[in-house]
Amino acid sequence: MLAASGFLVGAPSTGECAALSLEEAIQTALVNNPDVNITRLGVDAAQAKLSQARGSNSFNVKVGTNFSKSEQNDLGWDNGNKTSVSASLPIYNGNINGRNIENAEIGVDIAKLQTQRKWETTRLDVIKAYYNVLQARKQTLVYQESVDRYQQHLTIVEQLYSAGSKAKIDVLRSQVELADARQSLIKGQNAYENSLGTLKNLLFMDQREPLELTDDFVYEPFSEDVNSCVSYALENRKDLIVDAYQVKQKELALKNAKAGYMPTVDLSVSTGWNKQVLPERDNHSVSGTIGVNWTIWDSGVTKGKVNAAAVELETAKLTLSKDQSAVDMNVRNDYNSMREAERRFETTREAVREAEEDYFIANEKYKAGEGIMLDIIDAQNALSTARHNHISAQYDYARHKAAVESDMGLDVHPSASTVSNAPLAK
Repeated sequence: MLAASGFLVGAPSTGECAALSLEEAIQTALVNNPDVNITRLGVDAAQAKLSQARGSNSFNVKVGTNFSKSEQNDLGWDNGNKTSVSASLPIYNGNINGRNIENAEIGVDIAKLQTQRKWETTRLDVIKAYYNVLQARKQTLVYQESVDRYQQHLTIVEQLYSAGSKAKIDVLRSQVELADARQSLIKGQNAYENSLGTLKNLLFMDQREPLELTDDFVYEPFSEDVNSCVSYALENRKDLIVDAYQVKQKELALKNAKAGYMPTVDLSVSTGWNKQVLPERDNHSVSGTIGVNWTIWDSGVTKGKVNAAAVELETAKLTLSKDQSAVDMNVRNDYNSMREAERRFETTREAVREAEEDYFIANEKYKAGEGIMLDIIDAQNALSTARHNHISAQYDYARHKAAVESDMGLDVHPSASTVSNAPLAK
C-alpha cells in the first residue's frame, strides 16, 4: 500500500492530511506498530538460538598460545612459549544435543506463529479503533444536532414568552436543556479526539498529524454458524498451535532430563609445540582421546530435574486445555454479541424514523399552543437515544464481526510492499 509507506518510523511530517481506508490503516499498523516489530524480531532471536543448538552438536576447535619470560639465579632470562590446537566432538550424551536442536526448530516455528497471531490481533485493534473514531464522530454530530434543536426551541419559547403565551418556566427549562446538551457535545468531542489518538497510536504516527478516515460502516452478512466458527478456531488459532508446540518442547525437556542417567562420550584431538611459532618434527605432540563419563550417584539431582520436567509437561498440557476452553468461550461470546448487534441494527433504524416523527409532532403541537414543554424534552431525548442506538448497533456489529474473525484465527498478512519497508533491525 502506497499510503502505508508514508508513515514509516522516522518519516518526516509533511503537514498534509493523511487519508486512510480501513485496509490501509491495517497495513500501516502491521508495518509501523512497535509491538508488531518487537514480535517479528522474535523470529530472528529464535533463529539465532537454533544456530547455537546446531553448533553445540558439531566440532569445537580451539587454538591457544602463551608466551613466558623467566630468570633464575642471575643466570639470565629465558624466553618460552607454548602453542596448542585442539578439536572436540560430542559422540553420545543421550541425544540431548539432538533434542536441543529439535527444541530450537520448534522455537522458530513458535516465533513465526506468534508473529502471525500478532498480525491478527493488531488487525482487530485497528478495526476497533477505526470504527470507534467513526462512531464517535457520528455521535458528536448527534450531540450537535441536539444542541441546534434546543437552541431553535429556545428561540421559539422566548418569542412565545415575549408574546405572553408561554410562562417564564418554559424559558428557564429550555435554557437548562440547552446547557445539558452542550455538556454532552463537549464530552462527545473529547471522546472523538481520544479515539482518534488511540488509532494514531496504533499506526505509530505523529499525534499532530491530521488524519482523515475514508471508509465507513458497510453491512456485510456473516453466514457461518457458531459451531463451525468454534471448530475452525480450535484447529487454526496460532496461539493454540503454539501451546501444542510448547507441550512438545516440554516432552523433549523431560527426555533430556532423563538422559542425565545415561553416560556421555566425547572425542578430542589435540596437538602442541613449545618455543617456536610453527611445529617441527622433533618439537610437537599429537594426542587423541575418547572420554566416557557416567554419573552413577548425584544425590538425587537428576531425579529432581526429571520430576520438575514432568511437572512442567503436565502444566503445558493443562495450559493447552485451558486455552482451548477460553477460545471456545470467546468465539461464542463474540458471535452472540455480533448477532445481537445485527438484530438491533434493523430495530433501531425503525426507532429513529418513529422518533423523528414523534419529535416533529411534539414540536408542531407546542408551537400551536397545544403541547407542553415536557413533550418536547421527551421527544428530543427519545430521538437522540434512537440515533445513538442505531449508530452503536452498526459499529457494534462491525467490531464483533472482526472479533469473531480474530477469534477464529483467520490469516492476516502484510502486503508485499509494506513488508519490504518494514523498519526491522538487522
